[in-house]
Amino acid sequence: MCGIVGAIAHRPVSPILLEGLRRLEYRGYDSAGLAVIQPDGQIGRLRTLGKVAVLSAALDEHPLAGTLGIAHTRWATHGEPSTQNAHPHVARERCALVHNGIIENHEQLRREQTAAGHRFTSQTDTEVVVHAIYDALEAGRDLIDAVRETIVRLAGAYALGVIDTQFPDRLVAARQGSPLVIGVGFQEYFIASDVFALLPVTNRFIFLEEGDVAELRRDRLSIWNAEGELVERPLRESSVAADSAERGQYRHFMQKEIFEQPRAVADTLEGRLSSDAVLPEAFGVDAERIFAEVQAVTIVACGTSYHAGLVARYWIESLVGLPCNVEVASEYRYRKHVVLQGSLFVTISQSGETADTLAALRIAKDSGYATTLAICNVPESSLVRESDLVLLTRAGPEIGVASTKAFTTQLVALLLLTLTLARLHRTALSDQCDEAGVTQKLPAGAGVTSAGVASETPGAGEGAGAGAGAGATAWGGAAGQVALLRSLPAQLESVLALDDKIAELAEQFVEKHHCLFLGRGEAYPIAMEGALKLKEISYIHAEAYPAGELKHGPLALIDEDMPVVVVAPNNALLEKLKSNLEEVRARGGQLFVFADDQIPFQQDPGVTIIRVPETDDLIDPLVFTIPLQLLAYHVAVLKGTDVDQPRNLAKSVTVE
Repeated sequence: MCGIVGAIAHRPVSPILLEGLRRLEYRGYDSAGLAVIQPDGQIGRLRTLGKVAVLSAALDEHPLAGTLGIAHTRWATHGEPSTQNAHPHVARERCALVHNGIIENHEQLRREQTAAGHRFTSQTDTEVVVHAIYDALEAGRDLIDAVRETIVRLAGAYALGVIDTQFPDRLVAARQGSPLVIGVGFQEYFIASDVFALLPVTNRFIFLEEGDVAELRRDRLSIWNAEGELVERPLRESSVAADSAERGQYRHFMQKEIFEQPRAVADTLEGRLSSDAVLPEAFGVDAERIFAEVQAVTIVACGTSYHAGLVARYWIESLVGLPCNVEVASEYRYRKHVVLQGSLFVTISQSGETADTLAALRIAKDSGYATTLAICNVPESSLVRESDLVLLTRAGPEIGVASTKAFTTQLVALLLLTLTLARLHRTALSDQCDEAGVTQKLPAGAGVTSAGVASETPGAGEGAGAGAGAGATAWGGAAGQVALLRSLPAQLESVLALDDKIAELAEQFVEKHHCLFLGRGEAYPIAMEGALKLKEISYIHAEAYPAGELKHGPLALIDEDMPVVVVAPNNALLEKLKSNLEEVRARGGQLFVFADDQIPFQQDPGVTIIRVPETDDLIDPLVFTIPLQLLAYHVAVLKGTDVDQPRNLAKSVTVE
């Protein structure tokens, strides 16, 4: 959540630190600051509230020169957003520190340090760390030893960057539970929360592991593991371009990332499909044997990734025939579990550093699961490194806090998993799907009720074939499924063509304070994701319900001021959905229906139809996601909110 940047070089580091902070803005923050050891040997520090631009202006007025420094963007956990609570923290003008994470025993340490004469200037948990390091330094410890001695006393999670005026040739870093990466230059080294911060200065990185402590000098790097042993960590070259975190022609990163989805999906599929199957090798060594022995699946994730998991449950249980349990990671880690024999444990995370998801994975590894699989967008992340199998989503950098292309590529990855499991478990996909009723399309010639909702008409004849569309072919065999996956990027492009129409539609939501989203089957988690997007960036209260639950409470909320957004793919559940929509219309509700263009809805007063290009049931969740993202985006733009960095939110939630 917070962002760290540090540098030791032969050149001035303030510009490097400032640019690094700019590139970490997507993580979410409320204040920013930096500290450098100046030519006179003193620490120069600047801290400001608000955006990095405010810090930049302050630095223009009060330049800080130096070749060793640290910087930070803070997202408040302990103490309100204020200059005093902003990082870096300094102990008696000698040493300075930046910290990501939470020190759980900070109250005890604060009491001890106060009794010993330390004066606290902030409300943060971080300040106890810099005072503890100062005490060790004053007792004659070397900087690296002072940090190592201090972290033994810390309970919780931390990524640390430390400098000291008595050791102006050293930058010390440590991590436990929060990510930290070292950038390798030519006779210069850097630290950061992720590689994006450092791409302008290097593309070579070392990823610290749990418990590592590192000492960075201009001419060498030393790393010790949690046992105090000197170790070497692999050097990796990043293929991410330095300009990948730029908006280009787009007004916001979120808009850019919505429109990048066809390419991101194509990249996620690339090299993972043969002519008629998903390649199990894409998941890792021996994945085919492991998946063939799987008897149950548990999926754990947070936020948007959790919604992707909910879609996958429909896929896995209906197409593979295995039980699938989906849980929010923050709940999973705090309850007892019953682990079914042969269970596959799947974690989903954009960053791979989500604290609750990582903790759930570590619990799972000691709980008797057969194997673990990470679906993640960051190859160097902790989640990837700690899982047995991995499928990378290849979404590329996602800067906007509200996830878009990460979500759709997660869905693609989960669909690849589903089809792989189905093949290895020899499920007769088309037979099973017909029995479950999930591939039947409504006839194109169905009738229309007075409320504008389609009703099935017997004997539609030729229209029934048209309504089946791609579905009949795609479910005909594995080759059809692969062809359908290959067509997905083009189908997403066609949906993006709705952008102008949805921008006009958004005007009807600007003055609303509440919104209801409805869906059935796989469309229900997509409705949940649509509601999350709207509330995240427009600050309109939005909730999603299975449409069949309306009469169990939510109908009490329906009136002309409550827009109801409906996800209506053309599948066997549509007839049930129609009845639910009639319930809304009968109570004066305003319906906004995103419907497959083969469904004969008609637009009446109180019913607005947004036609989505016809697609197949298998990929309906991906196709219907994009219009809801566009709706949330355009409503937020009209309301004038901070689309890319909505209030109170962070991109990567690396603390509990």
